[in-house]
Amino acid sequence: MHQQQPDVSALDRPEILQFIFHPRTESGRPVPAYAETMNIDTEDGHRIGARLYLSNSQAPHLLFFHGNGEIAEDYDDIGPVYMNFGLNFMVADFRGYGRSTGNPTISAMFSDAHTVFHHFTNWMKQNHRTGPLWIMGRSLGSASAIALAAAYPKQVRGLIVESGFAHTADLFKRLGIRTEHSGIREAALFSNAEQIARYPGPTLILHGEQDQIIPVFHARDLHDRAPARQKQLHIISGADHNTLMLVAGRNYFEIIQKFILDANGSDAESGAGY
Repeated sequence: MHQQQPDVSALDRPEILQFIFHPRTESGRPVPAYAETMNIDTEDGHRIGARLYLSNSQAPHLLFFHGNGEIAEDYDDIGPVYMNFGLNFMVADFRGYGRSTGNPTISAMFSDAHTVFHHFTNWMKQNHRTGPLWIMGRSLGSASAIALAAAYPKQVRGLIVESGFAHTADLFKRLGIRTEHSGIREAALFSNAEQIARYPGPTLILHGEQDQIIPVFHARDLHDRAPARQKQLHIISGADHNTLMLVAGRNYFEIIQKFILDANGSDAESGAGY
């Protein structure tokens, strides 16, 4: 059973989903030699596709959930950069995206995130991948990442949110979704701000200063609500929603690497282990 799963079934309506998800399939290009594919079966008979970019088995493992217009294949150029920074990087698709089957819904987005999490943690054990597990989400994927961190705080070593949203009602309004016309109550809207308040582990928030889709106040609210003793907020000057990595360049990966290493160092100093 999935832990503390929000009931978002009221949001699984075509007039809402058409604004939230923009699925596309893989291009058919060969999988690069440095990447591995993973197929994850769901309880209701679908398959979730993922790509792995692996470095040292003792290095941190970053389970990543992408944005609504992306697929795992898009990270074939970015995965090796994470590898060069000494990190293992895994990208999971939503239903209907990449090699995944089915149609995306908000309910499935959350339930599949739990399925992916359990599959990946079991895979790590079976393959003696002893490095700590971090969860990261970008844009729409921030909802999956934050939900998992809140549900499994003892298993998730740290949380990283890029261009994430704090308040669903504000995001829906900006996307042109009028929930009041659908009779959807505020209680049906999940809240990343409320979820992140339940995760005490190291938390890193990255956001573009000029983000036109998810304004920077969302990042500040997520940072403020995070109870973590070890947390950071990085606002990238001149970056918008889709150019944060491009504008930040190498500094993007350096921020992530340093934050993870610092968290590792704090554990070593306290005598804690992974």
